[in-house]
Amino acid sequence: MRRRCARRNNVIVAPKVLFLYNEHLATEALLGEAFADQGFDVEGFEVVPAARVDDPAGDVTFPDPTGYDVIVPLGARWPVYDDALRRSWVGAEMQLVRDAADAGAALLGVCFGGQLLAQAFGGSVARSTDPEVGWYDVTSDNEELIPGGPWFQWHFDRWTLPPGATEIARTADASQAFVLGRALALQFHPEVDADLLDVWLADDRDGEVTGFGLTHEQLRSRTTDLAESAATRVRNLVRGFVTHVVRQPCPSS
Repeated sequence: MRRRCARRNNVIVAPKVLFLYNEHLATEALLGEAFADQGFDVEGFEVVPAARVDDPAGDVTFPDPTGYDVIVPLGARWPVYDDALRRSWVGAEMQLVRDAADAGAALLGVCFGGQLLAQAFGGSVARSTDPEVGWYDVTSDNEELIPGGPWFQWHFDRWTLPPGATEIARTADASQAFVLGRALALQFHPEVDADLLDVWLADDRDGEVTGFGLTHEQLRSRTTDLAESAATRVRNLVRGFVTHVVRQPCPSS
C-alpha cells in the first residue's frame, strides 16, 4: 500500500482520502475541507447515482482500496441491513472496508457509513426505538478525538458495537462513536453545513423533519447559529482522527 507522506524523487507525496458517496446527496462538505486542511488529496466515488435512488440494489465495482490512506463511507437513506443491498453493493462495500483495514488504511464511517463499519466487523444494526433528527448534544469520553457538543443527526437505525470496539461518544438514545483498531465510526453527521442541509431538506419527500415536530426553517436557523462552532469542531475531529487513529502525521515539507 502507498504510505502516507511517502517520498518520490525526494518529493513528499500527499496522503489520499477516498469518500464513498453511498447516495448522490450524501457528500463530504465540511469533512472534505477538513481533510484538505490536514494535507490530504480528496477523491470521491459515487456508489448509487441519482437515477437509482428508488431502486438502489445492484452491483458496484469499487476502486482498489490499497490506493488510499483513508476511506470514508458516508451516509445514505437506506438501512445498511437491507437484504437486497447486502447481497449487492453493501456486501461488496463491507468487504472493501475489511480489505482496506487489512492493507493498513484507516477508516472513518459517517452515519450509514458508521453502521456499515459496525456490521462489517461483527456488530449489528437495527431499527432504533429512538431515532434522531436535528442537532443533539453528544457526550464524549475523548475530547481530543470527538469534541463534545451539538452535532447534526438524521438516522433511524443504530448499531451494537463490534467485538473489540470501544464506544467513545453517545447521546441519551444512541451510541455515537466507536473506535476499532484504525477505524472510527460516527453516528452523527459532522459534514453538514447550510448548503448540504438545504439539499437534504429539498429531498425530504416523506416529511421526516416534520415528523419530529420540527420545521425546515427551524433546522436551517439552528444550523446557521452553529455554523462557526460546527466548522471548528469538525476540523478538530479530523485533526484528532489523523493524530490518534491514522497515527501517521505528515512531516513539514
